[in-house]
Amino acid sequence: MTTRIHEILKKYPSELLTEWLAAMATSGVRRDALMKEAELREQCAEFLRLLTQATEHGNVTDTSSTGYHGVREMLDRLSRARSLQGFSPSETATFIFSFKQPVFERLRRELASQPELVTDELWNITVLLDKLGLYTTEVHQRTREEVIVRQQQEMLELSTPVVQLWDRIVCLPLIGTLDSGRTQTVMESLLQRIVETGAEIAIIDITGVPTVDTLTAQHLIKTVTATRLMGAECVISGIRPQIAQTIVHLGVDLAGVVTKSSVAGAFNWALRRLSQTVAQPSSRGAAGKA
Repeated sequence: MTTRIHEILKKYPSELLTEWLAAMATSGVRRDALMKEAELREQCAEFLRLLTQATEHGNVTDTSSTGYHGVREMLDRLSRARSLQGFSPSETATFIFSFKQPVFERLRRELASQPELVTDELWNITVLLDKLGLYTTEVHQRTREEVIVRQQQEMLELSTPVVQLWDRIVCLPLIGTLDSGRTQTVMESLLQRIVETGAEIAIIDITGVPTVDTLTAQHLIKTVTATRLMGAECVISGIRPQIAQTIVHLGVDLAGVVTKSSVAGAFNWALRRLSQTVAQPSSRGAAGKA
């Protein structure tokens, strides 16, 4: 039974390709705005060639076998590309499912004198194409998930900018929830910036952090510890009354950690720590200009 399918694929490649493209055109699944006809034809021709090779030996429905390596590799590339181009999972899978119509017709014609084989052959090709269609959906979904994770990571990096406020003073404003993944990114960004600027004091501002629980406090302590290991002092600013009460209620030990209610307070502390001052504009100079 497996050789009949292979023989048909090998005997009618051009006819199957033409009928396949026509089936996709009439079904309305083509997206000419996203893919040109020449590119689609090339993909269909490559799939037919690889499928013909794969069905030559062994169980035609065993798509996990080494014989189907080329087919899987091609569908992997196709599904990833279509996912990035904007095709939906169903549109990507229909690339395979739409091949059923032309190959079914060919099987019926070739086996017209052997009706007892038609059902078995149709079942084999149905199982085969269904497996390959589902495989494209799985790859498409994985690609989307990878894109989402990458975008989340990029947004995370953008949401944790380390700003140099003054000579040897940097500030890391935090906004939103501080979880384990973000803590790692925060520490890496802060430590890298300390190395680049030679900072001696790092201000971590949590004004934009809505709530502080035990886990969040532990993440802050880890960041403070890592900063100290780099030879820099760490100040936590943005300690609001409700956050202070929460920290006390949770029994979180922030002993030895400098805390301030605002960035301005932390900045003033940092200047004094470094024996630096910010001079006010001279009133005499202002009067002379007047």
